[in-house]
Amino acid sequence: MIDIKHFIYDYLVEKGISQSTAEYLNMLILLFALLLFAFSIDYVTKRILWRFSAGVAKRTKTNFDDILLDNKLPRNIAHIIPLIILIEFVPQVFSDFAYVENIIEKTLKVIGIILTLSIIRSMLKSIKDYLKTLPQYRDKPIDSYIQVFMIFAWLIGAFAGVAIFTGISFFKFATTLGAASAIIILIFKDTILGFVASIQVSINDMVRIGDWITFEKYGADGDVVEINLATVKVQNFDMTITTIPTYALISDSFKNWRGMLASGGRRIKRSVIVKVSTIRFLTQDDIEQLKKIQLISDYLTNTTEKIDTYNKEHGADKSVLINGINMTNFGVFRKYLQTYIEHHSAINKDMLLMVRQLEPTPQGIPMEIYAFSKDQRWENYEYVIGDIFDHVLAAVSYFDLEIYELALGQKQS
Repeated sequence: MIDIKHFIYDYLVEKGISQSTAEYLNMLILLFALLLFAFSIDYVTKRILWRFSAGVAKRTKTNFDDILLDNKLPRNIAHIIPLIILIEFVPQVFSDFAYVENIIEKTLKVIGIILTLSIIRSMLKSIKDYLKTLPQYRDKPIDSYIQVFMIFAWLIGAFAGVAIFTGISFFKFATTLGAASAIIILIFKDTILGFVASIQVSINDMVRIGDWITFEKYGADGDVVEINLATVKVQNFDMTITTIPTYALISDSFKNWRGMLASGGRRIKRSVIVKVSTIRFLTQDDIEQLKKIQLISDYLTNTTEKIDTYNKEHGADKSVLINGINMTNFGVFRKYLQTYIEHHSAINKDMLLMVRQLEPTPQGIPMEIYAFSKDQRWENYEYVIGDIFDHVLAAVSYFDLEIYELALGQKQS
């Protein structure tokens, strides 16, 4: 390089160009030649590395090398050789321009730091993408850990870059920044909170990718599609995306439906309100008429025998229905619903199942069905509820009961 530089300089001077101009032109010619050579090496190296990597990727069974190609790791590595060439020869090109040489040399070192960080980022992204292809890691917040590592890597890179330009020792520069830690904490408050939250979310297994969560404060109701250092992305059932701060998962209350999905059933908890004025004791004729309902025919027969035996033993005067033990249309209706639910094909019989009477209200007495649907999918779940309560509403009249309705123009007290 020195000999070429002298040759070009002597040639320019012989052509009658002044020494100062010759030095300047000499520098430009050498710089252009060096850049052309570096870019050529960069192009050739990229092509060689790319073909070699692609060939290896085709021959191997694992998809990790394919992911490395997708994240452009070979291309980033190919930049190392041209950068080394520039760092080696640029000082000789600018030997007559000491000030410019110093600036460009420091700039190339900073570019080297950025290139190193780019290689690290490509490698980490490849590891992340590969781990997400494995079933045991798909629901883990890997993005958060990658982001935390890269934040620290970029901070170290930034400190090193400033130290190079200022000429201050890296460790001395980092020590000086320790005094400004309060300001750094304030600037990176959300990042620190997100980092702590990500660790707690992961350790406590609070949320996984794919979980269905409901977060009323942020209007989120859908599946978690991404967990990273700062945010959790939820794709709502209307296909909109809600972004929630990661630290909100540990500072606020939200509902995770994972337990329901893993349980094998989705809860049905709904009631109808029966008018109190329609509840009454059943006469023998009423019982005979209700025995035609197959689901409770045996129940009515057995219960009637027990009641008759008890009333005879205790001398109950049955000319008045209230005396002794009696069945009510409301109680028989409850038993009918219990039997109906137990025989319903869409109900999970291994989970809690009951029909219960709730506390009376000004409108009437709620009759609640508490059970679990086998099918947890929203659309099918709603269909099961609709099918059950269609039947309930239609069956009420067979027991001489009425469902409360607010009449048009009537004000609710």
